[in-house]
Amino acid sequence: MIILDNNSQTPLYAQIYEQLKQEIATGILPEGSRLPSTRHLAQTLAVGRNTVEYAYLQLSSEGYVTSRVGSGFTVEKLSGFMYLTNKKDSPQVEQSSAQDKEPSNLYPYHFQYGNLSAQDFPIHMWKKISSKALASLTAEDMTAYCDKMGEMDLRHDLSVYLQESRGVFCSSEQIIICSGFDYALTLLCQLLRNKMTHIAIEEPGYIGAKNIFIDNGFTLLPVPVEKDGLNMEELERSSADIVYVTPSHQFPTGAVTSIQKRLLLLEWAKRKNGFIIEDDYDSELRYHSRPIPSISSVVGNEHVVYIGTFSKALSPSLRMSYMVLPKKLLNLYHNELNMQQTPVSILDQRIIQELMRSGYWANHLRKTCVVYKKKHDVLIRTISETMEGMVKIHGKNAGLHILLESLQGLTEKEMIERAKEHGVLVMPVSIFWSDPTNYSDNMVLLGFGNISEHDIIQGIKALSLAWKI
Repeated sequence: MIILDNNSQTPLYAQIYEQLKQEIATGILPEGSRLPSTRHLAQTLAVGRNTVEYAYLQLSSEGYVTSRVGSGFTVEKLSGFMYLTNKKDSPQVEQSSAQDKEPSNLYPYHFQYGNLSAQDFPIHMWKKISSKALASLTAEDMTAYCDKMGEMDLRHDLSVYLQESRGVFCSSEQIIICSGFDYALTLLCQLLRNKMTHIAIEEPGYIGAKNIFIDNGFTLLPVPVEKDGLNMEELERSSADIVYVTPSHQFPTGAVTSIQKRLLLLEWAKRKNGFIIEDDYDSELRYHSRPIPSISSVVGNEHVVYIGTFSKALSPSLRMSYMVLPKKLLNLYHNELNMQQTPVSILDQRIIQELMRSGYWANHLRKTCVVYKKKHDVLIRTISETMEGMVKIHGKNAGLHILLESLQGLTEKEMIERAKEHGVLVMPVSIFWSDPTNYSDNMVLLGFGNISEHDIIQGIKALSLAWKI
């Protein structure tokens, strides 16, 4: 039975979503059962039909239910794990591109991936917070080393943020403040490379992670990415004892790993006594549904290493990320990497801490999502209006990029060269494949973080002319 609290700060659709998710995870709503129609449930709960539809779409995007024409929404099969959705039963939070870039100024319209919009960066707020953080520093702060894992107060604030936004329940002792994703992953490799040797990676996948694994002596085992995440049969057949995934918005395809496959990944890691490296690189940027819960939010996550970053939602040049080690790796970290000092300056850490404590971070995230949602929607709408039947869109509704697949027989090289002839810069996808023979050779990547809405429209119109056959 769904009970709504009209006085709660939690939106009504989120209350419906959470209660239905709990019923599915605990078996109250078993596999194959049908959810009430949106119209019927809306009438029962005395809410708008859109409210119920939004809750159902969130459940569908996470793989709890499937929508079938004429049959409504049907509950999917889950395995023995469940989400930590009941806060009374949850542990308490402790209270204490790796691609060669052509100069974009050569082209009027550039869809490069990586950089953010300078005009949307809150520079005045940043200067204000920076001044406050600088004033907080004492002579004692400046004449001593930071905690080797990062400022304790910042790690505490991150633990609270991760619990509230990503469902990750961890203590501040599990968090390491890192200088960008590359540093975090390199540190983890140093921790694991003498214990494990084979790592499964997504195919296609982030080339920067692949290079770090290779540099640290790991054997890479590419596993195909399907529309709902890794091909689990291929993973099971592999000799991997570690798997690296981007489950909430796979890079570069945009696939979202379903709840079923998230549970299977956890079962695999537990059975292998291995680890899942969860790269949650742009989880804050979701436009038409709530952020997808992380794998680390699932009970039984003692085999998950969680990595997050401030690069996509705040500033790439800040070079700050964070890593949450499972408790079973903490002793190993303290024993083998006890001389490692955080490379992030105390001032930068204090700035982020002040951002989070003052409420500026939450406000910035809301504004950022609005800005990039507008760009995303303009991009998708213009493509749909001007290139119908010419391309297929992959990976929409999240992040700062999409893929376009040619439906007219154009190769990747032809798409890129034709685009340049019309003043448009788009990015190759082939570089993300470990085995190019598995690639269809007919896609390009479009980033939209650092291009105006006006230029998005004009650029897509130019592409429609460039790719017209």
